[in-house]
Amino acid sequence: MFNFFKKKDKPLLDFSGVGVDMHSHLIPGIDDGVKTVEESLILIRGLQALGFQKIITTPHIYKEHYPNTKDGILRGLAELKIALKEANISIPIEASAEYFMDDHYETLLDNNDILPFMDKYVLVEMSFFGAPPKLEEYLFKTQIKGYTPILAHPERYLFYHNDFEQFYELKEKGVLLQLNIASIMGYYGKPIKRIAQRLLKEKLIDVIGTDMHHEGHLSYLQSNLNHQECQLILSSYETKNAKIFGL
Repeated sequence: MFNFFKKKDKPLLDFSGVGVDMHSHLIPGIDDGVKTVEESLILIRGLQALGFQKIITTPHIYKEHYPNTKDGILRGLAELKIALKEANISIPIEASAEYFMDDHYETLLDNNDILPFMDKYVLVEMSFFGAPPKLEEYLFKTQIKGYTPILAHPERYLFYHNDFEQFYELKEKGVLLQLNIASIMGYYGKPIKRIAQRLLKEKLIDVIGTDMHHEGHLSYLQSNLNHQECQLILSSYETKNAKIFGL
């Protein structure tokens, strides 16, 4: 739940009640996120100023476009931590990954080559054009391996917008749902905003994240902290971020 400031010179929304930003792309140069260490430091400072107390950054692992590996991500994290220390920025930062569900993901599961959250949770995504034919198999195998799948930004999968029951079916299968904060503010358009609102209203969302890639995302959040509709929806919505991710 968010806290509110009384002074007019401070933002209405403070994300310290959420605590952990568990979806971002802050390791430089390995996916479509930040390109330089300097940009990483700007975004991390920005997340701190918004009230986040811990960051778990999640580079893409998608073999066709971002063929990252667990070891490569951890090396990038280690270098980023050095940069944070040199810049006197003190915030716990960890890394997992955002896995595109395809045959490569299945191979990683088979080989026990996964970088999970808290040794238990795995952030997964799929194409914005349609669910993979083997979606149920991928989710089931994730669970068989001992992980709980967290579906990234479900509100952005337009093919589910006219079949809302699919969200309930995912929940029944044990999938957690992660909402992008900016979706509530209309960043991705009105249809996605409407679905984000409905997912929240029907208590289907478990965790939220910024999905921050670049300075434009940070600027958008900073300029919308007094967004009244966002304030109204989220002020009473209790997320599981801090409980799941270690605050």
